[in-house]
Amino acid sequence: MPLFGNTFSPKKTPPRKSASLSNLHTLDRSTREIELGLEYGAPMMNIGGQSLKFEDGQWITESGGSVSGKELQRLKKRNQQLEEENNLLKLKVDLLLDMLSETTAETHLIQKELEEMKSHNRRKK
Repeated sequence: MPLFGNTFSPKKTPPRKSASLSNLHTLDRSTREIELGLEYGAPMMNIGGQSLKFEDGQWITESGGSVSGKELQRLKKRNQQLEEENNLLKLKVDLLLDMLSETTAETHLIQKELEEMKSHNRRKK
C-alpha cells in the first residue's frame, strides 16, 4: 500500500459511437425533399371539430367546421352592431356625467349664495 500514492484508478471510458451513420443530414433541403418525399405543408390542427390552418401569420378556418359562412357573416355583423351600440352608450354615459357634474356645481354655488344671503339678513336684524 503506497503511502502517498493514489490507489483509485478509474477505468478508461470506451470511445463514443457515431451519433448517426446516415449521411442524410449532409444533404440540402431540396435534395432531402426529392429523396425522401418530405413536403411540408402549412401547420394544421383540429380543435373541437374545427379545422384550422396557419397561413401568412394567421390561423384560417378550413371548410367542414361547425360554423357556416353565412352564420359567421351574421355573427360579425351582429358584433359590429353591438360595438357601435356600446360606443353610443359610453358616449351617453359621459354626457350624463358631465351634466351631473355641472348641475352639482351649480347647486353648490346656489347653496353658497343662499347661505351668504341668510347670514347677511341676520346681520341686518
